[in-house]
Amino acid sequence: MTSPLFTRRLIAVATVAALAVGLGSCGKGPEKASGAPTEITFSILSAEGQASSGPLWQPLLDDMSKAIGVPVKPFFAGNYNILIEAMRFNQTQVAWFSAKPALEAVDRAHGEVIARIVDPEGRDSYQSTLIVRKGSGITLESILACGKKYDFGMGDAQSTSGTLAPMTFLFNPRGIVPGQCFKTMRSASHQANAFAVATGVVDAATSNTVNSIFMMRENPHLAAQLEDIWTSPPIPESGIVIRDDLDPVLKEKIRSFFLTYGQGEGAEAERQRQVLATLNYSMFRAADDSYLDPVREMVADQQMTEARSKGDQAAAATAERALATLRAKREVQP
Repeated sequence: MTSPLFTRRLIAVATVAALAVGLGSCGKGPEKASGAPTEITFSILSAEGQASSGPLWQPLLDDMSKAIGVPVKPFFAGNYNILIEAMRFNQTQVAWFSAKPALEAVDRAHGEVIARIVDPEGRDSYQSTLIVRKGSGITLESILACGKKYDFGMGDAQSTSGTLAPMTFLFNPRGIVPGQCFKTMRSASHQANAFAVATGVVDAATSNTVNSIFMMRENPHLAAQLEDIWTSPPIPESGIVIRDDLDPVLKEKIRSFFLTYGQGEGAEAERQRQVLATLNYSMFRAADDSYLDPVREMVADQQMTEARSKGDQAAAATAERALATLRAKREVQP
């Protein structure tokens, strides 16, 4: 009899294969004779799809198109793996990624970080949270006691704040394996998990401070039903990732667009700041791949924990060396 786990893995493999075939059959995006593309596709993660996120992003994409002289169209998906694969197959050339998917794009999808997000308060970091329904009486201590008592919502496997940060800062240090700790565990977007907690479908779930702001703005009634019982250390904010093999002239135009957008004085700069405000941003700050080093630390920590749990001493030693190198690099940086 085929196990449910095997079936899920088979479906996942088939989905990725179908995506690869579909993307590959489309070929690369349209290009000029010089090799510069005549159209840019911009990846955006959205659990709700284009209907929800499109109006927020379209003004910025329209401005980007005018600034770089090439049409820019959005590509919405509710799964980071789809967006990463789209960049790997050159079906998208620019993307808004949270830090963990940005790292994946850099490592295996020809990605290069050009900017990072700054919020309206001037922060270029955010925090992972653990949310419960307000008044439920569920505490962090009761969550960490395990005992298969609660239904739990984890984030997308590629989510920095939904999975990686809670594992690194909350569960791994205590030797907790969520799949063995909770009665049931599901993986979903932050918005879906927040709704599930508010409606009692799950007892607790991972989220983040950015999603809390979004929920307060878009659905204050639902947001009022939630409360945080844990907050992580700061995590690098989302970034703008671009294909590293994009035409150099166009790449610099894109970089310049983001780093100057909403800056300066006058009516146009003010209009651009209003566009950023709808996204809960204040500006884009220059960044390179090194801004992902804190996430590389979290990944190495996760790999070390998993290797130790499996008794794989060689893999654990490799991850431990990588972790030590990253920590040493951080300590010598000004």
